[in-house]
Amino acid sequence: MLKILCCVLALVLAAGAAAAESPKGSLVIIGGGLRPDNAAVWEKIVELAGGKGARIAVFPSAAENPEREGRMAADLLSRYGARPFVVPIAPRLAGTDARKLADDPVLAHQVREAGGAFFTGGDQARITGSLRRADGANTQVLDALWALYRRGGVIAGTSAGAAIMSSTMFHDPPLEVAPLLKDGVADGKDIAPGLGFVGDDVFIDQHLLARGRFARMLPAMLSKGYKLGLGIDENTAAVVGPTREVNIIGYTGAIVLELHEASTDKTRPAFNLSNGRISYLDSGDSFNLASRTYVPGPGKEPVDATRPEHRDHLFYTDILGNNAVVSILAKLVDSDLRRATGLAFEGPQSRTPERGFEFSFSRAPDSRQYVTNREDGWSIYRIRMDVRPVRLHQPLYTAE
Repeated sequence: MLKILCCVLALVLAAGAAAAESPKGSLVIIGGGLRPDNAAVWEKIVELAGGKGARIAVFPSAAENPEREGRMAADLLSRYGARPFVVPIAPRLAGTDARKLADDPVLAHQVREAGGAFFTGGDQARITGSLRRADGANTQVLDALWALYRRGGVIAGTSAGAAIMSSTMFHDPPLEVAPLLKDGVADGKDIAPGLGFVGDDVFIDQHLLARGRFARMLPAMLSKGYKLGLGIDENTAAVVGPTREVNIIGYTGAIVLELHEASTDKTRPAFNLSNGRISYLDSGDSFNLASRTYVPGPGKEPVDATRPEHRDHLFYTDILGNNAVVSILAKLVDSDLRRATGLAFEGPQSRTPERGFEFSFSRAPDSRQYVTNREDGWSIYRIRMDVRPVRLHQPLYTAE
């Protein structure tokens, strides 16, 4: 009996310790391409770091030219009221040893005492390679970043700085999306460990709509067991608070992928997916990572199903094109059609041009859709998504 009580007490103490370690800070996860005039995002970073005069540590670790990138980011944060300082931990910074500097106690103290940190874009492997020791352990500066975040500070990052936010990140994948659907993801090459600030249950990707990357998230999520994915578009940020509430701010929006009820046919060698859910969050919308509840932004009303705009068949020849997936979803929910279809494939010069994928989108019982009166802002939640491999006839076309 005493042994059982001791075990119970140990579990209670462990749970209490875990709760005490829950971060009180926020994340500003930017999908790349953050413009200098995007005041909503820059001001939010400064606000969450403590407001005007806040000290923000700028990490140009991912950059090819860290001196220039660090200076530019610091100048912009200064313009919006912060007091930034550049942390010289970057593999491409001449005359320095990034990993050695990441264990410098003076730098670690400066980061720990700051109100926030900002990671520039570039190559995310340079960030993780600098802030983790060769054996995978945290450096002093990485521990300082976690202390800053747990205390209530903000960690922000754009592009590569967004990729590191999840426990698994894209590392060195192909530039195109289709090869990952065809060949799957290789651990240690296409994907690798990130820094995990957003938690172990959410997969993060960036440049989402501009590059059709929602599709490459799927094989990565399935390979690592993720049920929830968050992909942020360019010049846009997902602000994640301590209650795990996500607010979308900036230019466009974000994609949420939910695979809790999804399945794959393992008897088929090619990638396939049944009963996934895809959602588009517009700027101003919110989503809670814990409860998985959506709230449309101000000025949104349910789409009027009695007056559909689109009545023709919806078929996109390139679902991976710039903003194509949001376009087809918006037309689907403003139609009387049961489903919309898009193709994903490579060009005739690829190794296997005949292999492609059909993405099918349809409304489900839990789907919801909202729009502004001007029909220029859509919020589309939990559309069913199915993916199946298809064979394309070659050549796809011939000259007349």
